[in-house]
Order: sequence, then structure tokens, then C-alpha cells
Amino acid sequence: MAASIKDDDDGDEMSEINVTPFIDVMLVLLIVFMIAAPLSTVDVPVNLPGSSAPPQERPEEPVWLSLGADGVLSLGNDPVELAALAAALEARTGGDRTTAIFLRGDRDIPYGELMTVLDGLRNAGYLKVALVGLESVGTEGGAAP
Repeated sequence: MAASIKDDDDGDEMSEINVTPFIDVMLVLLIVFMIAAPLSTVDVPVNLPGSSAPPQERPEEPVWLSLGADGVLSLGNDPVELAALAAALEARTGGDRTTAIFLRGDRDIPYGELMTVLDGLRNAGYLKVALVGLESVGTEGGAAP
């Protein structure tokens, strides 16, 4: 008895192209480009500086100036008015205008309020201002005091 092998392919070439994987790949690429295209455009040209400076040591008793989300300005733990900021800093630093001021601003405050505080520091003669942020985990040189 002879065994016969059934061949579904009768030797003709398949004339159909399975385009489903091709369409899937194209749709994924379309989504990637739709997301990436707006991120790659820049409306305002900015030449950002690079920094390879190591994290700086903070003084033993830093002067902390904080601007909370509610707009309250605090020198250390004491609230202070912007008009009285120069006198409060003079009393805290002993009149030494070369003292670095560590400015902490809440992420939800408007940029204009932060600039008003920076202008107040400049008008008071304190030009060494360190902006304090969160230290990024896993990055080199991203340390904040």
C-alpha cells in the first residue's frame, strides 16, 4: 500500500499579499511621528549653557528664602513682607551682601512672583542667589543643596 502525501500547494505562486503586519507597523510609526513632531519644534531659540561643575558645598548656616504656593515669602521659618525683605536680610546676614541666598520657590507659583522676589533681592544688594530644586536621582552634577 502506498501512502500519499496531500499537498495543499499545487505549485502555483500565492497571489495574495498579507498586508496586515505592514499596516500595523505603519500605524505605529504614524503615532510615533505624531507624538515626536511637536516635541522637536522650538518656537523660541535658546542657547542653553552646559555645566560640568560639581555640586557645591553649602555653608554651615545657609540663608533660606522660600516662596510658598500661597505667595507667602519666608526668611528661614519667619514670614516676611517683600517691602521688609532688605531689612530682614540685613539683620540675618549682618550686612554682608556677599552671602549666598538660597531661594526655594514652589513649582505652582507664577513666574512673575518669583521674578518680583529676585528683583527685591537685587535691589537689596544680594546678587549671589542660588535657586534650589530637587536633586535628580541618577544624574551627575544635578545635586541641589
